[in-house]
Amino acid sequence: MSRRTRTCGDPIHGQAGDVDAGAEGTLQPLWGRWVWRSQARSEAGEAQIMVTGQANGAIWCPLGWAWPAYSSYYLCSDKGAFQDVNVLVILGFGFLLAFLKRYGFSSTGFNLLIAALGVQWAVLVEGFLFSSSAGKMKISLHSVLKASISVTAVLISAGALLGKANPIQLIWMAMVEVAAFSTSRWINVKFLKVEEHTSLMHVHIFGTYFGLAVSWWLYHSSLSERVEKEKSNPISDLFSMLGTLFLWMFWPSFNSVLIVDLMEKRNAICNTYYAIGVSAVAAFALSSLSSRNGKIRMIHIHHAALAGGVALGFSAPIIPHPWIAMMLGLLASMVAVLGSHCLQTYLNSVLKIHDTCGVHYMFGLPGLLGAIVNVILFIIIKRASLSSLGYLALIEVGSFMLTTAIGLGTGFITGFILTFKLWKTLPASKYFDDQAYWEFPHLAYGF
Repeated sequence: MSRRTRTCGDPIHGQAGDVDAGAEGTLQPLWGRWVWRSQARSEAGEAQIMVTGQANGAIWCPLGWAWPAYSSYYLCSDKGAFQDVNVLVILGFGFLLAFLKRYGFSSTGFNLLIAALGVQWAVLVEGFLFSSSAGKMKISLHSVLKASISVTAVLISAGALLGKANPIQLIWMAMVEVAAFSTSRWINVKFLKVEEHTSLMHVHIFGTYFGLAVSWWLYHSSLSERVEKEKSNPISDLFSMLGTLFLWMFWPSFNSVLIVDLMEKRNAICNTYYAIGVSAVAAFALSSLSSRNGKIRMIHIHHAALAGGVALGFSAPIIPHPWIAMMLGLLASMVAVLGSHCLQTYLNSVLKIHDTCGVHYMFGLPGLLGAIVNVILFIIIKRASLSSLGYLALIEVGSFMLTTAIGLGTGFITGFILTFKLWKTLPASKYFDDQAYWEFPHLAYGF
């Protein structure tokens, strides 16, 4: 049978598209539907490809639905990936931040508030910057997916401010940060010609240093020593560990969701899993080695278990060998644990930056490590084109440096604005306490 077996309509654009299996195969009936069985194999020896043709031209592949007019590789829809990213954003970050024993309601509730608002605002801002024409913008599930990834910058920044900012301040911060990050992405994509996937993986760096800059303005002298309400208990630590598990499970989807080429997508998923697997094991080992009595600290697991996935965000699709991903995961875990162990006191006492959740060690430093490694790998892979290698490497370096600079600059301005009295900032004595925002009927009635 020929490669092109039949023509079907494109249900979105109303145009015809050929069902192209990309190789010789047969069209066979299966369970009342036509199934295209192709014997095509990729260079890596992929197993037999099987897709299901429908009357409306849709094709089923293992990752979801696709329309063949888009690509000969049957690019699947974003539905499954969107579900993964949505769970990561709402459940993962929501529970991850719930480690304070008297701030659980606010950690999970305000996470939902700024995530829901931030995604809607990000869809509009990104639509205006990237896909607007003739006064109209295109909005699709793919747009919502990119907006969900963009809003993780706000959730990371909220981790640095956890317990110190009220909901109105967080809403203002979310609006400004989403606009700033989208503008940074627009500059990277339009002028520096950075790939969309890479520009979105800057979200860790941007969110971290934006949040730290805001936190500098909200610093109070009473935060130099850890207060009682800032501590955790076994139940709050368990909820935070649950968030870590959600993030750990869905991080391969986060790193691969916007990659178009199926081979690169597979590489990104596998390499991310290798990296987070090694970083999780290393987190337990390093935590035990760095404590005086040899016991494991939960805070080290929170910080370091995901570090490999964060560091691999830039280079996941281009890493050719598993051992490179595993080594990067190990280095990222070491940076996270040692940074948490050694630098936290320095940041608090000298720089006057109070990082409640430790996002600098969980996302910032691993993100910078991943950006540097990505430049090194880029030079190694592109070394054949020596004439333009220096220029391209400079673009890669300038891209993440620009993102860091915009994050610090806009965060500094935002933090200054958040110090105005109109925001009704809480006194430091009411930091890290749900009772400042939430109703507790059992306390009101004296039970």
